[in-house]
Amino acid sequence: MTPDRPERRADPPARPPADPRADAAANLRGSLLMTGAMGGFAVEDAFLKEAARTLPVGEVLMLFGAAGMALFAALCLWRGERPLTRSMLSPLILVRAACEVTGRAGHTLALALAGLSLTSVILQATPLVVIAGAALLFGERVGWRRAAAVAVGFAGVLMVLRPGAEGLGAGALFAVLGMFGFAGRDLATRAAPPAMTTAQLGVLGFGALVIAGALLLALSGGAVWPGPRAVGAVAAATVVGVLAYALLTAAMRTGEVSAVTPFRYTRIVFGVGLGAAVFGERLDGWTFAGAALIVGSGLYSLLRERRLARG
Repeated sequence: MTPDRPERRADPPARPPADPRADAAANLRGSLLMTGAMGGFAVEDAFLKEAARTLPVGEVLMLFGAAGMALFAALCLWRGERPLTRSMLSPLILVRAACEVTGRAGHTLALALAGLSLTSVILQATPLVVIAGAALLFGERVGWRRAAAVAVGFAGVLMVLRPGAEGLGAGALFAVLGMFGFAGRDLATRAAPPAMTTAQLGVLGFGALVIAGALLLALSGGAVWPGPRAVGAVAAATVVGVLAYALLTAAMRTGEVSAVTPFRYTRIVFGVGLGAAVFGERLDGWTFAGAALIVGSGLYSLLRERRLARG
């Protein structure tokens, strides 16, 4: 008999080395999906602006919210999920809904008053607000380089706004309000427990828009009967917006996040292009310079975060 001795376990199979070509292909697919999503969101904005030409903004929000809520509820039922759950009453989810309402209301009012191009430029500062908020609220470490990039991005926003400049006024301020609302939504989503699915969050978010639209209508004097052109614009905005949301979700699940996320900034290209081609909008040199600072600082923050993660 052989003496007793510990049994040697077989070594785990070696993990196959990463295929750089496969990673590059995944990143390419993810970047194309993200670019498609940003183009879709810009088209959605264009349709909402078109609807706001003949309808009060509150009514546009109500119609858009009701249609989006119906689509996401149908998606919940198709997946076997409950469209309404008790988790929607948790404090953080309600904060998220309030931020969604603030962001959407400010964004839609900016589209109606300031134009698609300027609103798209200001919206690109949202990731910088999220970085600053994560440092203040969650204690996340932000080095001096990224803090400086955030400051440069905010300077770009001031260049776009140019307090006291003619032609900006309330519309630009509503765009800033929308930017802070969307940043708060993203921060609340990060802090909230993952008790709700993406489709359920969609039901809650669009349902809150119905309430916000009703409040705006009460303050602005009531609704008007929508014409076929306005109804078609809202319907098109809803379909394109939901499709863009699906592309965004697929993009964030394809390839490396740090490689895909920078393509969010293509939205500014689509927004400015549609604003010029469809609505005849024009931006001056100060706005283009501010947009360059916003996009450049955002890209630097993303690249810096990627370098730290790899290090």
